[in-house]
Amino acid sequence: MSRKQTEPLQCKLQNMLEQLLIHQPKDPILFMISHLQRDNNNVPKIVILGPPASGKTTIAMWLCKHLNSNLLTVENLIAREFSSLAAGARRHYQNVTKVPSSLLVRLIQERVSEEDCIRRGWILDGIPETREQALMIQTLGITPRHVIVLSSPDTVLIERNLGKRIDPQTGEIYHTTFGWPPEAEIQNRLVVPEGISELETARKLLEYHRNIIGILPAYPKILKVISADQPCMDVFYQALTYAQTSHRSNAPFTPRVLLCGPVGSGKRLQAALLAQKYGLVNVHCGQLLKEAVADKSKVGELIQPYFQKKMAVPDSIIMKVLGQRLSQQDSVQKGWVLHGFPRDLDQAHMLHSLGHQPSRVFFLNVPLDSIIERLTLRRMDPVTGERYHLMYKPPPTVEIQARLLQHPKDTKEQVKLKMDLFYRHSSDLEEFYRQAIAINGDQDPYTVFEYIESGIINPLPRKVP
Repeated sequence: MSRKQTEPLQCKLQNMLEQLLIHQPKDPILFMISHLQRDNNNVPKIVILGPPASGKTTIAMWLCKHLNSNLLTVENLIAREFSSLAAGARRHYQNVTKVPSSLLVRLIQERVSEEDCIRRGWILDGIPETREQALMIQTLGITPRHVIVLSSPDTVLIERNLGKRIDPQTGEIYHTTFGWPPEAEIQNRLVVPEGISELETARKLLEYHRNIIGILPAYPKILKVISADQPCMDVFYQALTYAQTSHRSNAPFTPRVLLCGPVGSGKRLQAALLAQKYGLVNVHCGQLLKEAVADKSKVGELIQPYFQKKMAVPDSIIMKVLGQRLSQQDSVQKGWVLHGFPRDLDQAHMLHSLGHQPSRVFFLNVPLDSIIERLTLRRMDPVTGERYHLMYKPPPTVEIQARLLQHPKDTKEQVKLKMDLFYRHSSDLEEFYRQAIAINGDQDPYTVFEYIESGIINPLPRKVP
């Protein structure tokens, strides 16, 4: 067997071993059989976006046929017969011809979890439609491997749309210039579809351009823009070539990064920078709990009373939510950066017992005076919702400054209380994570990021006994 032939096999074996270590099944043999049967490591997971008349649905259909995958559109998602979610979506669609984003995303989650999508992959046609939907889809761990965006001048698209004709008997779409049927019988019964007038097309294009600007930054490493102003077959072959390429990660291994530090030390920003550069899943423990409550899940119902009474959520519930997120496929495949947990030694042991050991741990050290300066000077404008900092980002006018409010958690007393709580447990955490790297967090954020990045790329330092 050649080296080229053995490499995919080695990847599969490595992935299977990783899954065994993470899930620790009671019956490893059955688990491995199930994993091999699914074998979904390289199935298509594609998003195709584009303005009206760009031909994205045609390209999506051809890709589905060529890659033997499943086409997911708004129409076929809400048309599913045995789904209560789809039934609710149909009622919305009949009333306002629009499906709420939260409902649409739940429909996608339900569909991609089914056996045929797991086994053969999926292609989302025209979804997400907004940045909100893109972020909601990512939050659920639904991560495409390739995002294709078709682009063409608006004048070309309007001309294309105006030439569309539809056969009312078959539903087949024709075009006066690019695809006119030769049969006179079909020609005579063709009609102009609704919503393709120049004014209506221009309105749809305006809405698309407004939304696509917010969607594109959500897929910085897996995005390819293809000109749709060329023959359809050329567009298809470019899309197919891209869909069959494998992405390289900037990371030398699958990073599992833990950021520790007191409130205001910059963990959230550093996590966002790491997630953006290395494609990691950004896992903020507090945010996960809020999302569970917002989703009204069973676990969220358990968390809600603690939120209402402003009490600490029990570790057992936190670990249930956190364990589920770290076990999702995108976290396992791409790696993660975790912040906001663990806060004490018991939580660190719980995280370790579930098999989610970080491969890199960083402690961000910032003096109390700097933390107080960072947090107690934060303000919010109750009118616009804009956030300011009296030193680093002061309000532009005296009028705005007069109405600014301070969040109760940013008072000096509250900040000191949280700092004391962190340092009460920090020595135990440093002892538990003996290979942790300490970083001075009291400097420019991008300098801090460079130090963290060097700690990820370079081998861990060996302590001389």
